[in-house]
Amino acid sequence: MKPKSKILAKDYLDKLSTGFESSVMPKIEDYNTEKKKTIIYIGAGTCGLGAGAGKTKVAVENYLSEKNIDAKIIEVGCIGYCTAEPIVDIELPEKNRISFSKVTSDKVDALLDSVFAGKSEGHAILGQFEVDGIKPWTKVPKIFDHPFFVKQKRIVLQNCGIIDPVSIDEYIFKGGYKSLIQVLKKQSSDEVISTIEKSGLRGRGGGGFSTGMKWRLAYKTPSDQKYMICNADEGDPGAFMDRAVIEGDPHRLLEGLAIGSYAVGASVAYIYIRAEYPLAIKRLKIAIQQAEDYGLLGHNILNTGFDLKIKIKMGAGAFVCGEETALMHSIEGYRGMPSPRPPFPTESGLFGKPSVINNVETYSNVPSIIQNGWEWYNAIGTERSKGTKVFALSGNVKNTGLVEIPMGTTVREIIFDIAGGIPNKKKFKAVQIGGPSGGCITEENLDIQIDYQNLIAVGAMMGSGGLVVMDEDTCMVDIAKFFMDFIQRESCGKCIPCREGTKRMLEILQNITAKPHNYQGNQALERFRGVMQLEKLGHIIQETSLCGLGQSAPNPVLSTLRYFRHEYEAHIFERVCPANKCTELRKFKILIDKCTGCTVCSKKCPTNAIIGSKKTPHFIVDDKCIGCGSCQEVCKFEAIELI
Repeated sequence: MKPKSKILAKDYLDKLSTGFESSVMPKIEDYNTEKKKTIIYIGAGTCGLGAGAGKTKVAVENYLSEKNIDAKIIEVGCIGYCTAEPIVDIELPEKNRISFSKVTSDKVDALLDSVFAGKSEGHAILGQFEVDGIKPWTKVPKIFDHPFFVKQKRIVLQNCGIIDPVSIDEYIFKGGYKSLIQVLKKQSSDEVISTIEKSGLRGRGGGGFSTGMKWRLAYKTPSDQKYMICNADEGDPGAFMDRAVIEGDPHRLLEGLAIGSYAVGASVAYIYIRAEYPLAIKRLKIAIQQAEDYGLLGHNILNTGFDLKIKIKMGAGAFVCGEETALMHSIEGYRGMPSPRPPFPTESGLFGKPSVINNVETYSNVPSIIQNGWEWYNAIGTERSKGTKVFALSGNVKNTGLVEIPMGTTVREIIFDIAGGIPNKKKFKAVQIGGPSGGCITEENLDIQIDYQNLIAVGAMMGSGGLVVMDEDTCMVDIAKFFMDFIQRESCGKCIPCREGTKRMLEILQNITAKPHNYQGNQALERFRGVMQLEKLGHIIQETSLCGLGQSAPNPVLSTLRYFRHEYEAHIFERVCPANKCTELRKFKILIDKCTGCTVCSKKCPTNAIIGSKKTPHFIVDDKCIGCGSCQEVCKFEAIELI
């Protein structure tokens, strides 16, 4: 006999697709046939597993077995608060679900003992999920009143970390696939596209092009075959939004992709995702199979005559495949390299057919826009940028993770209110936004409202949503070198400006941060000539590169030059790194009055730069020292200092 939940879900879908009456929707309590059981939810996204959620789950299983407690364990995705992982939620019968942070395996027994005794004190509580008619925990705040969540507006992330990602039933009873049924049964393609256009939804993958306009261009292009493509490649360092959404709520992506396919007339859709995301791929495959089993994908969906086959294409992790023409070449089986445009993909894309490419976040907005109306979505955000944006917070902040904020939220609010500010009482220095193709925002611009135009005005860009915060100890020249090294290695090499230009920019940055040498001949002159050309070279690459990735490649250098020119000057003229991060420019000194001549430092020095006899003070030969700091790390007498 099939589980009751599946019968209810199928029955609901049948009634919904036949009469489209919202009144037939069963209560979520009817779906949960195990409501009298205790349910333990474990955050098992990649971040949770990395923090030890797998061991936590084993400890929970052992506890339940030893105590002979009949309870159900559900693995959920990441709720976004990665700093708090492993997160464990406990839902006792007829009582609100309560969430606890940093529940490592050694804390499981004490936590479960307390909760089963009806107590919550003494543990790191995030909050409780309040449900009408369910008994709340006393003196426990609502989870979404937590400082990390209170300023967020969760649309794309609304189910992440809350529902079982591999249960189509739970997604359905959270309102899932209702929007797809609505458009298939009651709306034309033109009406769907008009709704997306009027909502103001723009692509969340980088450039911010109008989603509705892109769909309409493909819709108007006559063809016997059209393709819908989801770009889930996500190659930016520090970006993990797409991965987390797929791991936590894969059916939302499938529903948005199906609605878009219906709108443009595509019968085949591809999800291009890097193979380094095994958990996301696994859950995506399960979700696709479930949707096919329920008749929501495949042939003649819900007897509407609409066919859609969704295929997964795993990429090899090339950054350039985030560019849409390179991505399509990869799907076709060729090397991922950009093509000149026009023609644009909406006219001639995958296999020469009209194609639309959007990213995971863009598609994940679509079901909510259809369900709530374009007016609802258009009312969120700023005049020129509507809706919300998901950012991946990383770097020097107290609270790292995923945040979804309304457009118009200030950078200061994200860093100091949601992310909790800079740890260890350090000063804020800059935030790199938009990944390698983006730029930095400094303290003077912390109060700008986030939207596409505002970020471009200060030399940054929205990008896919990576947000890396840096404190006062960060060297901005070193940061520029890191991103330029990444970009240069990931260049496909097709066009000369990107291939050779980024290589030359990297060489100049490496020269700036390298240990001073005794230059011979014209070497010193060549070095300064390169430095003088750095900014000009960046602008030439922007203007002449083939694709958007090449055109934005110099942004990290140009942005740091704009706001931190004094740091470049210190590296170039004074040959010092103000933040003491560039190892080859660091200088160490041995304090004679503290050195005991133990010889430990000289034994650890990889370049034999420390000399001296045993039991007598030692000295550092500057010409040999590479600034690695190994000597300072091993000295027990604090006799070595950085000067």
